[in-house]
Amino acid sequence: MGKCGEYLRASQTGEPTIEARLSNMVHDLVDYRLLNDEDREDLEEYLRQRGWLREGERVVDVSRAGEGNMNCTLRVCTERRSCIAKQSRPWVEKYPSIPAPDSRIAIEALFYSLVASTEAVATRMPRLLDFDEGQRVMLLEDLGETADFMHIYGIGAGRDVPLQSLCGWLSALHESRFDRQTQRALENRGMRVLNHEHIFDLPLQSDNGLDLDELTAGLSASARALKEHAQYAQAVKDLGQRYLGEGTSLLHGDFYPGSWVESGNDVWIIDPEFCFLGPAEFDVGVFVAHLLLAGKPLEYAFEVFACYDGPIGFSRHLALGFAGVEIMRRLLGVAQLPLRADLEAKKTLLTLSRRLVLEPDYFG
Repeated sequence: MGKCGEYLRASQTGEPTIEARLSNMVHDLVDYRLLNDEDREDLEEYLRQRGWLREGERVVDVSRAGEGNMNCTLRVCTERRSCIAKQSRPWVEKYPSIPAPDSRIAIEALFYSLVASTEAVATRMPRLLDFDEGQRVMLLEDLGETADFMHIYGIGAGRDVPLQSLCGWLSALHESRFDRQTQRALENRGMRVLNHEHIFDLPLQSDNGLDLDELTAGLSASARALKEHAQYAQAVKDLGQRYLGEGTSLLHGDFYPGSWVESGNDVWIIDPEFCFLGPAEFDVGVFVAHLLLAGKPLEYAFEVFACYDGPIGFSRHLALGFAGVEIMRRLLGVAQLPLRADLEAKKTLLTLSRRLVLEPDYFG
């Protein structure tokens, strides 16, 4: 069984893989305190040591804050207030058998610190309250009861997405510029290599172990045709090199509906752990891809290009290429979405992926 099959099977059945058992061994060797929503006293002691709790203040409730795909994310409530405690471990929280650099939390904390002075970006993100590099823990402002935008995959074209707000945020983010030292700190190489593998590499491997017919009967045949399309495979590889290469824009790195949340009748952006300096077209392409995966018509998805104010030299064609890759990897890779799409719909999306990657000029 290949990597994708191992990861997905473990997530669906709860059955530990060989890699997961090895991961448990690593878990025992971690040399820092692991936050646990079932150990309120330990968490209270930690927060008191950090000086975050006031005299006499007690933790009264700890719960998981959302799914936390990459990190352990907890909502900590005292009698007076609440915060979000986020910890990175040397694995992916949702898929413990996938190793990941636990230094990612430092890059994310740096992101929050850097954008704090850019009002158009910071006002749509929770505030950074504290960062403990040694324990890989970040404390964030609690936005309260929120819901992400994952619901858009189930309702197709029936509900709008706040394009203006999201595009305005991306535009402001991509305008940010930093000195050379900060640029080096934002390289985030480990997370980019991990993401590259799961976006540009594993989904097109013929022996990745993922049984697509188990997800959608008949999908493996359509996938095989795409995997064996030499020109498409090479174009995806080339786009992967663009992703890994140097860039000048600060990217969110995972700008999809799971990173957008609704709170107080407004939209907020969270989870920039995949951030790096790279091509602005990547964020925009991922954005467009998820509108298309949600069943939005092309005309609606392409409104992003009208709303978004990109940097000089921004390439619509490059963004469309990245969009095509994102569609492919969400259909053929381990990071599956709650799509309401049958075989014919997925075949149509794969055809669209091929055209976006190979013929972006077709779309203007």
